[in-house]
Amino acid sequence: MPMTLTPATHSTADARTCDITRKFVRIKQLRTDGLVCFEFAIGWPELFVDLMLPRVAFDDFCVRQKVQLLND
Repeated sequence: MPMTLTPATHSTADARTCDITRKFVRIKQLRTDGLVCFEFAIGWPELFVDLMLPRVAFDDFCVRQKVQLLND
């Protein structure tokens, strides 16, 4: 007997749209060696990756990505 798959249903509260035009940065640490440790997220600020860049590269990254800085 073939199996029938039924798509999962989500309530409106659970279905969130991801706006990939929104980008977020949260600075975690300014190191003495000149590196900036930060979290970077696209769409959802709670889903992020940790990155490190030299300060000049970090500033350029933020401008190019048009990020929104998040405060703790």
